[in-house]
Amino acid sequence: MSTRMPGQHRAWHSPAIGRTMHVRWFGHGGARLLAFPTTMGNHNEWPDRYMPDVLHEHIERGWIQLWCLDHNHDLSWYDKEAHPGHRAWLHLQYDRYVREELLPFTASVNPNPFVIATGTSFGGFHAMSVGLRNPTLFNRIIGMSGMYDIKGMTGGYSDGNVYACNPFDFMQHEHDPQRLAAFRRQDIIIATGRGDPNYEENAGFSAILWKQGIGNAFRVWEGHAHDWPYWEQMIVRYVGGHD
Repeated sequence: MSTRMPGQHRAWHSPAIGRTMHVRWFGHGGARLLAFPTTMGNHNEWPDRYMPDVLHEHIERGWIQLWCLDHNHDLSWYDKEAHPGHRAWLHLQYDRYVREELLPFTASVNPNPFVIATGTSFGGFHAMSVGLRNPTLFNRIIGMSGMYDIKGMTGGYSDGNVYACNPFDFMQHEHDPQRLAAFRRQDIIIATGRGDPNYEENAGFSAILWKQGIGNAFRVWEGHAHDWPYWEQMIVRYVGGHD
């Protein structure tokens, strides 16, 4: 079963990733909402979870256009036989795919300049990492039940590649005035459950941003709140900005 909302699909061989990457989208206009999938998910995950139906009013009224992204988790973070630095390098190729291939394609379909990155759980990490690595390309980032210190996937190991894609690290040490100004223009929302295993990490990441003078909305939900019924409520509440 999947969403009942009509949408469109495109696939192409990605030079950055080295394989065919897919994308599905729903809606005719509005802000471009890029949804990154959870662990080992792909472009079908959000439609299969009926998220276009959850956001039907926003889509049908032309407030947003929902883009459901593919991923390369099997090649990067979940190839446990590969060296952590190589896995991080492959993640950076995914970042390049989003920046150089996907975003220009979405703009060719819909030139609305307002772009939102979002994701749940491991998708929240990707939304935050890609959105903060490219602050002039993303206006809003909505992380739902995310993890923001990727060293949890590397056994604590870090090198230049791991650092480059790890928001928990690179945001602490950013000193470039122009990039800091770009971060401060973004609307950053960090939503998590008080009982989520990553709650303390979320709180710590919010504090890192504030220490850098980067405002963000840290929103705590009661309970575990790490499942689709909560994420449905979160995305409806925050897609238009923090409350």
